[in-house]
Amino acid sequence: MILGIDEVGRGPWAGPLVVGAVVLGGAQIEGLTDSKKLSAKKREILDKEIRDKAAGFGLGWVDALTIDEIGLSKALVMATKMAVEQIKSPYHEIIIDGTVNFLAETSKGKFVTTMKKADLLVPCVSAASIIAKVARDDYMARQDDIYPDYGFKKHVGYGTPAHIVAIEKLGVTPIHRLSYAPLQKYRDMKIPKKIVEKDVEITTKIIGDNAETVASKFLKSKSHEILDRNWKTKYCEIDIVSKLNDTIYFTEVKYRKKPDQGGGFAAITKKKLNQMRYAANFYVSANNLQGNNLRLAAISLSNTPSVVDDYLEID
Repeated sequence: MILGIDEVGRGPWAGPLVVGAVVLGGAQIEGLTDSKKLSAKKREILDKEIRDKAAGFGLGWVDALTIDEIGLSKALVMATKMAVEQIKSPYHEIIIDGTVNFLAETSKGKFVTTMKKADLLVPCVSAASIIAKVARDDYMARQDDIYPDYGFKKHVGYGTPAHIVAIEKLGVTPIHRLSYAPLQKYRDMKIPKKIVEKDVEITTKIIGDNAETVASKFLKSKSHEILDRNWKTKYCEIDIVSKLNDTIYFTEVKYRKKPDQGGGFAAITKKKLNQMRYAANFYVSANNLQGNNLRLAAISLSNTPSVVDDYLEID
């Protein structure tokens, strides 16, 4: 029961810093190693397996603006604490990749061992490296939809020649780290409000994805088998499809930043119920699952990191 910790995104000129934390808890996962030694496809496969099998995992995010405000060292400490706070499973030791104990000023600091190349040598640290890398790469790939012509999907924020050319031509964005020496000359540049709002939308999407992961783990704890997540067609979508015995559940995930914001179930209107029923029948037909009982459900979550507030079986 070792908690492995690794960071991704220390050196890029743009994008967030992400720290991964994983307790494998005896889970046997083949192919774990330093995420940089794996292909993108292999990382994505392992990321799903880690999330499904690990006893606990967490991700700590610190955005570019915060890095500029507090500095990289404090950002690493902040992201590490955020990731560790999400681990609810027991562990008796902590291994952090590298030479710095980012938990030194906390009560957990005395249980930490720092180790060079731990992401290559210790399975749980390798797993932390992989989930952090996949999460950050996915975030940067989304930036191509918001900031065309920067090539974020390819260089994920690093100072490549293509990235430098794009900055010189187009300027900087809200996800650029203006405290980094090559970008400090852009500190006084005004960024259009619409661009800032779009970046907030992407951050919200990441929070929503994390909430769905927590909701999936909740259903698994109730012995559900997860059949699909984010199942979408041109006509409808379903957050989570799961099966328990001979019943297939179609679950809507509703996240609110704070539990006092009306609760997620407030959004389950009569119109929404009709949409969910349509989507459930569409899914069953498309996947030849006739003969099973069908039930709609909803999970309400709040806070950061997300926690389940309530679970409701509708019909």
